Amino acid sequence: MPESIEEKRAFLLRHNIAVWDVIKSCDIVGSSDASIKNVVPNDLSIILDAANIRNIYVNGKTAYKYYEKYTKKLIQREAICLPSTSPANAAWNMERLKSEWMQIRN
Repeated sequence: MPESIEEKRAFLLRHNIAVWDVIKSCDIVGSSDASIKNVVPNDLSIILDAANIRNIYVNGKTAYKYYEKYTKKLIQREAICLPSTSPANAAWNMERLKSEWMQIRN
């Protein structure tokens, strides 16, 4: 598993994976998803117009909620919700997360 930012970047590039946030900016207290307010969504059409993106995955239910609310209607593309990799997602251990996230390989 890549650990450093450089290793993570190399892994993503090697496997043709693009990473883009659903939210461009917002007001948030710490890392509490429940406190998110004043959302400004990212314009995902920028990356979709520039690259051959086959699938869109979101990291957790909060990202999926904001994708559905702001992004889906603009780009007309479905997203697949994967379990959050946040340490706050204590219900999912690493093995279980890896099992779910493996669907990206296909």
